[in-house]
Amino acid sequence: MILNRRSLLSLTASTAALAATGVWADTTATPAPAADTAPIVIQDYGLGDTAAKVKIVEYLSFTCPHCEHFHAEVYPKIKANYIDTGKVRFEYHEVYFDQMGLLGAMVARCGGEMRYFGITDMLYDKQRDWAAASDMGAATDALKKFARTAGMDDATVDACLHDQKMAEALVAHYQANIAKDFPNDSFQGTPSFLINGKPYSNMSYEDMAKIIDAELAK
Repeated sequence: MILNRRSLLSLTASTAALAATGVWADTTATPAPAADTAPIVIQDYGLGDTAAKVKIVEYLSFTCPHCEHFHAEVYPKIKANYIDTGKVRFEYHEVYFDQMGLLGAMVARCGGEMRYFGITDMLYDKQRDWAAASDMGAATDALKKFARTAGMDDATVDACLHDQKMAEALVAHYQANIAKDFPNDSFQGTPSFLINGKPYSNMSYEDMAKIIDAELAK
């Protein structure tokens, strides 16, 4: 999903407004939990050796078809050849272009780090089933199905989907990440990557492997 500066700002403002309303799912769901004054600390999840010579940060959206393609065609090879072998640390930084993308992230995070990557795989594998759903009820039904597959019950997922404080914290965290890693409005869209701190746009496995190998050779 490629965005110009104006559309990115518009979508960011729209998502922040949604966070302020607390409207995340269908109107029949469980009420939001009681307010908690403790600050929410958002963790960016990653795979691979934290001491790896090469660190890759992917800026991704769960509703982005280009991200889905990357995770279907490129990421498995990166994981097998570089992450699982201890050469690369790969970290996910979520971007929220729309309410659906934020809902997907909240469900993925609902089970903690242990379930996060399994649910994100389902979000991409079945992207057409939930991200393009005809209404919010159909989308949340699909998301709950993923969560049940990961071992969570509907009550737990309902609580996650209606956690307004978490939604607001996620939006603020995403905005802070973008501002830090892409100064001067240089963020263009998803997927984008930082490879040892240097920004890159979407690419093939062959192109990414060349960059990784060059970093490993330093």
